[in-house]
Amino acid sequence: MAAKLAGGGGGRYSLGQNSEINVTPFVDILLVLLIIFMVAVPMATVAIKVDLPPATPPPPNAPKPKEPVFISIQKSGALYVAEKQTSLDNLQFDLDAKFAATGQAGPKDDQRVMVRADADVTYADFMGVLNALQTAGWYKVGLINEDIH
Repeated sequence: MAAKLAGGGGGRYSLGQNSEINVTPFVDILLVLLIIFMVAVPMATVAIKVDLPPATPPPPNAPKPKEPVFISIQKSGALYVAEKQTSLDNLQFDLDAKFAATGQAGPKDDQRVMVRADADVTYADFMGVLNALQTAGWYKVGLINEDIH
């Protein structure tokens, strides 16, 4: 540097152009980030310990679970309770009729509903059905999907 100050062209104090990249700050930042990740990753992988009870089979004289009623939603938005086409407004009444026809009339807490929808059904249509079920009092709602082999 002293040689550049003392001589060279372009004026008395011309320092010239330095085209080298100063990598020291870049390396410092990378090392700090490496240390941060080395400290943070082990804390993120800690699992919550839960002592789950062992699975026990139901007793032989236990009542069999009731058969669910299937609701199907097509891509076009058509809604079916079992094989009968219905609308969102009539869903509650058609479900009540289907449960009564299968001998499952009674409290909605014991009734199971399964919903299956076409892959191209809009989210609004799907959530409209789930909201209608919840508003009507059905909380045991299952979702049917395709098995992945």
